Amino acid sequence: MGSERTEMRKRQMSATQETSDPLPGQQGVGNRGSNACCFCWCCCCSCSCLTVGNQEQRSRRASHELRRDDLPTCEESPTPTLEEVITWAQSFDKLMLTPAGRNTFREFLRTEFSEENMLFWMACEELKKEANKSIIEEKARIIYEDYISILSPKEVSLDSRVREVINRNMVEPSQHIFDDAQLQIYTLMHRDSYPRFMNSAVYKDLLQSLSEKSVEA
Repeated sequence: MGSERTEMRKRQMSATQETSDPLPGQQGVGNRGSNACCFCWCCCCSCSCLTVGNQEQRSRRASHELRRDDLPTCEESPTPTLEEVITWAQSFDKLMLTPAGRNTFREFLRTEFSEENMLFWMACEELKKEANKSIIEEKARIIYEDYISILSPKEVSLDSRVREVINRNMVEPSQHIFDDAQLQIYTLMHRDSYPRFMNSAVYKDLLQSLSEKSVEA
């Protein structure tokens, strides 16, 4: 009788040990250990969720760069005529009316380290032409990051009232979200930069070059 009880205890202990021992390939599943990532249950360092996340991030970055390239940085324009350049002295509006005038003025702004004013104005003009809501939202975000954000090196000078209105409207931007800011920058270029442009070497050299060509012809 005693031997039978001893044999039964051995069998029970053997069964308990077999149940508690982990199966091959399952070590560490219950206890994830220090190598487990914070995104999923697996213990590998290259889990699928990280891979998918990185792919999505690269995709968003590529889309962002592509759409940023859609914004104008330079306008194609023929060489201005002497008559056209002369009209630029009549008013700022006439200077800004043609691509050649805007490009020449932008060249001058670059010498004064204020080219971002023209770039912002041009980007706003492009935004007004858009009708697709998703494109409007994407371009508005890019314009905000490039020219409105205080963290941008190309931030334009705007008063607090205009900034507050833009910040509120960025929740659901329209193609006219920057109209007040665009007008403010246009006025700034008109009053501040335009008079210096008319007395600059950029304008005078261009006028003299076209005048000499006209005489030779």
